[in-house]
Amino acid sequence: MARHLITSALPYINGIKHLGNMVGSMLPADVYSRYLRQRGHDVLYICATDEHGTPAELAAKEQGLPVDEFCAQAHDAQKAVYDGFALAFDYFGRSSSSQNVEITQHFARKLNENGFIEERAIRQVYSPTDGRFLPDRYVEGTCPHCGYDKARGDQCENCTRVLDPTDLINPRSAISGSTDLEVRETKHLFLLQSKLQHEVEAWVARHEADWPQLASSIARKWLNEGLHDRAITRDLDWGVPVPADTWPELAAEGKVFYVWFDAPIEYIGATKEWADQDPENRDWKSWWYDADDTVRYTEFMAKDNVPFHTVMFPATELGVREPWKKVDYVKAFNWLTYYGGKFSTSQKRGVFTDQALDILPADYWRYFLIANAPESDDSSFTWEHFTATVNKDLADTLGNFVNRVLSFSKKRFGEEVPAGGEPGEAEARLGEEIARLLSEYEEQMEALQFRKAAAALRALWSAGNSYLEEKAPWLEIKTDKDGAALTLRTAMNLIHLYAVVSEPFIPATSAAMRQAFSLTDDTASWVSQDEAKSLPSVPAGTPFTVPPVLFAKLTDEDLAAYKERFGGEHA
Repeated sequence: MARHLITSALPYINGIKHLGNMVGSMLPADVYSRYLRQRGHDVLYICATDEHGTPAELAAKEQGLPVDEFCAQAHDAQKAVYDGFALAFDYFGRSSSSQNVEITQHFARKLNENGFIEERAIRQVYSPTDGRFLPDRYVEGTCPHCGYDKARGDQCENCTRVLDPTDLINPRSAISGSTDLEVRETKHLFLLQSKLQHEVEAWVARHEADWPQLASSIARKWLNEGLHDRAITRDLDWGVPVPADTWPELAAEGKVFYVWFDAPIEYIGATKEWADQDPENRDWKSWWYDADDTVRYTEFMAKDNVPFHTVMFPATELGVREPWKKVDYVKAFNWLTYYGGKFSTSQKRGVFTDQALDILPADYWRYFLIANAPESDDSSFTWEHFTATVNKDLADTLGNFVNRVLSFSKKRFGEEVPAGGEPGEAEARLGEEIARLLSEYEEQMEALQFRKAAAALRALWSAGNSYLEEKAPWLEIKTDKDGAALTLRTAMNLIHLYAVVSEPFIPATSAAMRQAFSLTDDTASWVSQDEAKSLPSVPAGTPFTVPPVLFAKLTDEDLAAYKERFGGEHA
């Protein structure tokens, strides 16, 4: 049985992420990791905050904090939100770790030894006032295309045109505001991706047929346009330093590696961080080095990250000429939009993950987001759709089933699972249907088709309701008490089955359903086909309690309040 290495795109350090970021990487990776663990696989789910680059320095400056202190606080704030969403990382690291510095510098040295790094002179904006070269994002000014007066030197946020700092009208330093800027020559390291083009093409060709069409088409587009040599160093105070033993002049100037060079290496760095916490029992290299035959590596990311993970990072790994593990499967997602538009922190438009947890428990969001994951195309978050999904699927189909079965049984038979009755034709039909739907659910989870997996899970819940309506124990008990006991006992076994198989989607609710039954030996991690047909897990005489309402229905007043707070279609 293969070991499964799972990573999700590293969330950037400057600010709490919105729901689109959650559903495009970390949440589906968590759902898949949980499922694989339940099925008995050895799983390592690794993520980290991406802490280097210009935005981190600018965000720290805005808050008046040293950048290392800002990043430490921001890391803890993000981790608290992900804990709130019950993301079960094996380790959530930091790209500023000493482990990432060590491995990034090792990669750079090896690429240099193999002839894939070159030192080149380029012309760059210099600020005498600040006494430093300014990276593109440190230069602000007026966009020559639309007149926006806060355009950055790499791109105008207003009209989205890609810019060069020298294009800006009235350019100024984002650090000091000084307009006394010069263009000077400086040296940087370039990764010679052009020399690796054919190797990357051959590698992608071996994998792309297995990837989702979104991932393979983006990789192919970049390769068809040709790989260009890319600067991998920047003039920043914060980042992985260029090693002085290899490039003493650049190190003396304080050059650091570009964030997109060191960020993917942090997957390896974070694994080493994890292993270093318990070195006697954890071996990070067995997951990453010479691990092709023993490890299956799956990456989760939104489409904007795909080029870096399917082309640029593989080029880096190939150029190192060492047997580092490369990705086997890239699960790429489209955008989740907010009423068809972008989530925006500055415009207070859309729901951010910390706000989501303030409103409702994590399972409401986990289920909705995965059931509507933007897999085949962009999908739009609307409060109307969210409210309808919560009420129909979670409150009515699952929550109401659990509550009415346990409440009615307690009222008519007491606080133990009732005995009596022998399974008949209805139970046999139910068993076959549950086994079929469970097989469908497993198939979609194995294929990483999350919307289809959610539909199969919802169908499992619906099958219980159909059985209950067919048997109608509230009528049955008037003429056949044993028959009603059988119906309720069968339904309780369905609740236990739902608790087990729903855990990847709604872990807290699954735990509440499972804890309703006093089963001392309940160690089931999954349900076999035979168990799905016979439903033997909760025998007669098992004590049970009625849990609080699992999912509260959302009202029209709730809907109106959410739209007023976060903006709706007219925001």
